[in-house]
Amino acid sequence: MIDPSVRDVLHEVYDPCCRDKGISVVDMGLLHRAEIDGGAVRVELMLTSGWCPFATTVLGDIETAVRSLPGVDTATVDLVWHEAWSPERLSDSAKAKLRFLPDPATVSDPASYAAASRASALATKELS
Repeated sequence: MIDPSVRDVLHEVYDPCCRDKGISVVDMGLLHRAEIDGGAVRVELMLTSGWCPFATTVLGDIETAVRSLPGVDTATVDLVWHEAWSPERLSDSAKAKLRFLPDPATVSDPASYAAASRASALATKELS
């Protein structure tokens, strides 16, 4: 269960690796559970990698954001280790922002597109 008010406030918290693309922790699919019980909030967060160097920053940002909600006295943010994050958890908008290639449905001739991309990459490499 994810409390809607917590989800709303966490749309303004960004994974440092995706801040430049405007992808929040919610859109990254990092929010596993968020519950409010009286004035106490408990958030469970997944990481894209157990080696994330920004984990403490994200945890602190989430705690600060949740504490800003009216009536919240305490906030606890725990990491989820029993379930692995996967790209399927990304929102549609995050998937679109992270896409390096165009949507396949928009490319009428994939072979020509690939050939032109290779030629462009080779030309760029030769210039450098």
